[in-house]
Amino acid sequence: MIITPKVRGFICLTSHPKGCEQNVVNQVNYVKSKGAVKGGPKKVLVIGASTGFGLASRITSAFGSGAATIGVFFEKPSETGKPASPGWYNSAAFEKLAAQDGLYAKSINGDAFSDEIKNKTIDLIKKDLGQIDLVIYSLASPKRVHPKTGVVHSSVLKPIGTTFTNKTVNFHTGVVSDVTIEPANEEDIKNTVAVMGGEDWAMWMDALKNAGVLADGALTVAYSYIGPGLTEAVYRKGTIGRAKDHLEATAFEITDALKSVNGKAYVSVNKALVTQASSAIPVIPLYISLLYKIMKKEGIHEGCIEQIQRLYSERLYTGSAVPLDDKGRIRVDDWEMRQDVQDKVAELWNEATTEKLPAIGDLAGYRTDFFNLFGFEVPGINYEEEVNEIVEVPGLV
Repeated sequence: MIITPKVRGFICLTSHPKGCEQNVVNQVNYVKSKGAVKGGPKKVLVIGASTGFGLASRITSAFGSGAATIGVFFEKPSETGKPASPGWYNSAAFEKLAAQDGLYAKSINGDAFSDEIKNKTIDLIKKDLGQIDLVIYSLASPKRVHPKTGVVHSSVLKPIGTTFTNKTVNFHTGVVSDVTIEPANEEDIKNTVAVMGGEDWAMWMDALKNAGVLADGALTVAYSYIGPGLTEAVYRKGTIGRAKDHLEATAFEITDALKSVNGKAYVSVNKALVTQASSAIPVIPLYISLLYKIMKKEGIHEGCIEQIQRLYSERLYTGSAVPLDDKGRIRVDDWEMRQDVQDKVAELWNEATTEKLPAIGDLAGYRTDFFNLFGFEVPGINYEEEVNEIVEVPGLV
């Protein structure tokens, strides 16, 4: 079939297998171009392995460190006349490339919040790898069915305490307008923490440790974001920020729990990037479009793969102690948060209007990155050609 993008709001309902594959090829080539990550991991579990930072982590582990990888994700397979979700096509492409390089790669598709998927993953580790030395936790989900209570928790994007009004942009139309968001109630906060906080990460690590599948000195890393004052009311000081605070506090609890295997848990604070999740947060698309303009001009712009390759090679696996900030976090948002960069963003923010944004921001780059998430607008792909929408993930267990 000929597959074209069908967009509804901040979601694209279709994805392109060839475009997704090329995205993965490009990321693999980047990691290979940077050379081996010395002392890197060799047996890796990535929870949330099919898109964004999770996919970049799987690629960096495999092609930067020669690691065997198990990826856990929850994606929609293809059907006749219906493309798969982009993460499905990404995972198929990853496994194809891993096989070509003789690398072990298997995947599990299902609800990572569930006990069933945790147990299935542990069984696979025991059977094929014995033990793992790195666990990446990179889940992004709007809801979670709690495995113990059965309660369905749904996250919300809201400020806490007061109503929030600021600028945002419709990245499809380029229209800059004001957005007002009513504050969260206590139930909203509790549910968002249940979905996006650290409880499930801790459950995974407890299950892996109790099953004896963590190697001595195993590391685990989860991903977070802080961002500038411009976005903090709706992000870091909002419901998501409360969940991220919980995630970051959980890292210390996991480290304590892993003492018996000399393990450590870290939270890596990464830069703002175009993802399905960030596209849904008011204010963030406008901030990113201004940020991209500045960082590209300065030559310090990074996508997911550049961020994660730098995390591995310059933070986690240097042979020295992992550098941390005063709250015990790894920071690879350091270039985004440079004072000169943030001063310029703040200056441009005040100027941002529908008319001025094309000149002062990088909305075109934002849109391209958004469509790239779904395999569209990728250089080298002929989108007028028919493609086979049915693609299998060869290592699916």
